[in-house]
Amino acid sequence: MKKINLSFKKTISHNGKCFVIAEAGVNHNGSLKIAKKLVDIAVQAKADAVKFQTFLADEIILKKAPKARYHIETTGSDKSLSWYELLKSQEISLKMHKDLIKYCNKKKIIFMSTPYDKKSVDLLDSLGVKLFKIASTDSNNHQLIEYIAKKKKPVILSTAMSSIKDIESSFKILKKHLKNNFAIMQCTGSYPAPIEDSNLKVINFYKNKFKCLVGYSDHVMDDSAVLAALGVGISIYEKHITVSKKLPGPDHRASLEKDEFINLVKKIRSVELAIGDGKKRIMPCERNNVNKLKKFLVANNDIPKGKRIASNDITTKRTGGLGLPASKYFKILNKKSWKNFKKNQPLTI
Repeated sequence: MKKINLSFKKTISHNGKCFVIAEAGVNHNGSLKIAKKLVDIAVQAKADAVKFQTFLADEIILKKAPKARYHIETTGSDKSLSWYELLKSQEISLKMHKDLIKYCNKKKIIFMSTPYDKKSVDLLDSLGVKLFKIASTDSNNHQLIEYIAKKKKPVILSTAMSSIKDIESSFKILKKHLKNNFAIMQCTGSYPAPIEDSNLKVINFYKNKFKCLVGYSDHVMDDSAVLAALGVGISIYEKHITVSKKLPGPDHRASLEKDEFINLVKKIRSVELAIGDGKKRIMPCERNNVNKLKKFLVANNDIPKGKRIASNDITTKRTGGLGLPASKYFKILNKKSWKNFKKNQPLTI
């Protein structure tokens, strides 16, 4: 399958460890201090990357555009604080970008950010960002997708609130410009998202249809969805993090605090160990049990030398490893005995 090589010797691949993205998003609330704390949480959890959001409010929203329901639930009505005003408070300045990138490099974690407009794409590109994430809100924004794809850097496309026709069209753009250097994320665009709307079987559908790297962007409150997604086989996982769910802002309530995220990443790595590599073999911990628990061929009665061995001459018992494995039954059936065997004597060739 495909493979994306990144900084700090990190990769995104079909057979490698799941690439974990700590989604800081706009949970910095405009504060560099909080943003760095989010980076610290990602580092402590041993995530592979920490991702922010880069945008200019004037480029992405009309001043009177109405809030989504969860924005109203978390930040009040449009009259008390418009969506435009909220977004303006969450913009990241050029200096803040530089400071965060420098801090991430120092901590040896990949800095990512989702650009929501062309100017933000250019900004991130000029800062040397190695990987672009396209938000679900732009999964059908062909103008922006093409603009990002032409930068010739790896892209992760999230697909919440999208029909399959939307994804097929966007896939063609990415394929045209990036060949295999991109991934698609299953996602449900509600914050938080109900477990029954996760639709994780889409992950395999994407893999079979698009033959590309596939991940899961998770907005479910508990860890059941991600553990199931790992079983299906995801290459990337993304989860919102926050310093405190009590902070004001739209995404804090659907995010994980430090200890929650640290424990989740531990579970992810543990589940990955349990999933293994898919190659059936005798595992190291089993080797000492093979000879003791498996059965071997023994004589069911006295067998004289030269007798053609019949089925009723053979039985299987635990011998501690002596004799032929039970799987050799058909190999010796109807063969002439090469020596005298006593009843319960392990059979050998």
